Amino acid sequence: MYRQKGNPAYLFSIVLVAVIGGLLFGYDTAVISGAEKGLQAFFKGAADFNYTDGIHGFTTSSALIGCVIGAFLSGILATRLGRKKTLFVAGILFFLSALGSYYPEFIFFKKGVPTIGLLFAFNCYRILGGIGVGLASALCPMYIAEVAPASKKGALVSWNQFAIIFGQLVVYFVNYLIVRSHASDPAVVEWTNNVGWRAMFVSEAVPAGLFALLILFVPETPRYLVLNGQDNEALRVLSNINGESKAREILSEIKGTAAHKKEKLNAYGFMVVFIGCMLSVFQQIIGINAVLYFAPRIFESMGVSNNMLFTVIMGVINISFTLVAVFTVEKLGRKPLLITGSLGMALGALGVALSNVVSLPAFVPVISIMLYSACFMFSWGPICWVYIAELFPNTIRSEATAIAVAFQWIFNFIVSSTFVPMYNMKLGTMGDSFGHFFAYALYGVICLVAAVFVWKLVPETKGKTLEDMTALWRNRSEKEIG
Repeated sequence: MYRQKGNPAYLFSIVLVAVIGGLLFGYDTAVISGAEKGLQAFFKGAADFNYTDGIHGFTTSSALIGCVIGAFLSGILATRLGRKKTLFVAGILFFLSALGSYYPEFIFFKKGVPTIGLLFAFNCYRILGGIGVGLASALCPMYIAEVAPASKKGALVSWNQFAIIFGQLVVYFVNYLIVRSHASDPAVVEWTNNVGWRAMFVSEAVPAGLFALLILFVPETPRYLVLNGQDNEALRVLSNINGESKAREILSEIKGTAAHKKEKLNAYGFMVVFIGCMLSVFQQIIGINAVLYFAPRIFESMGVSNNMLFTVIMGVINISFTLVAVFTVEKLGRKPLLITGSLGMALGALGVALSNVVSLPAFVPVISIMLYSACFMFSWGPICWVYIAELFPNTIRSEATAIAVAFQWIFNFIVSSTFVPMYNMKLGTMGDSFGHFFAYALYGVICLVAAVFVWKLVPETKGKTLEDMTALWRNRSEKEIG
């Protein structure tokens, strides 16, 4: 017996569980922003090796290695295990990483004694969490897109980005509270260097455990079920969301594009995978994660005294502007938001760059960096994930999404690991100002290139079903062959 009318509460509940994966994505990638200085001070006390800036850059970015691995594995796991089971695996990895990063000495090392072996163990735990992030980053938007009605798909996938930013805001606030909890202690710096960073990492265990538990109660996606011959179960899920009449119509469309369980990656031509990958690349090389990961350090270099508080304020601004995308993506479309955001980011980045070569009031670079971040939050932040979830045809979606997301994490690692050395570059009389100028000038120029790329090559997907996109790319590939 199938539902005659769709149940909005049912759709809301399963999307809500999925976006907790997005929250963990944001939490895990941003927790390092508060912990990195304490972590650096802790390992600088090692007697058996010299903890250099280069090693610190790698350590703060090591989770991104796991993200690349997780993204590549996501296609295989999503195809073989399904979307739901793969998200469960991600939740378990988040949980284990939180505990391991808190206590990397487990079994093999003496607690509180920094050594090269302990650093290796810590990075392994961070990489483990990164694999969870890589899986969640690919699967959460894919899951939402495959269960959501076409008219709500863009907005619901955008909620995943909202959850990512909310996760970052939560961890900024948690980090702030952890530091504040010992603010009156004369030995607060020593406490932060030895205990505080551990508390920041282990705090993730709570949402990670909740996600792993709740994901057991959501259904598998209808598209995956049809691709695996479970049409009746797919119809049941679709009926719960859309009502039986509409569900049978959608099921027919899905079956029409799923004649083959799997097709070759190039079955729809080169451009579909190229555009998906380049959207991922641009989302990273415009430099946003360098700002998110090192926000406290950046505000400190601008002369802001309470840098952790300003990081929380930036988090509030970020989450507010993410809501702009959530409520306008189905009205304005994907391309206008991406192009507008790119131009706004360019203005903000170039404003910061200019502030390092021209004497301007202190609020100018602070406002500029917040403009840069805010514009990302209503454009490249959510809309890139919407495109990755919508762009690819059903029969190659798992593999194409895995490749696109892997590109994203590869370039995330490149940007994040090169930011500190680039930011600290010196040149003649300019000193540190040169590195500060160069980093943001480079990101500003890349933002302009990204706007042109979207304008010229990226198709609009507003109002189109996943099956419409399959037809669009098949027609394009046939024209190329013809």
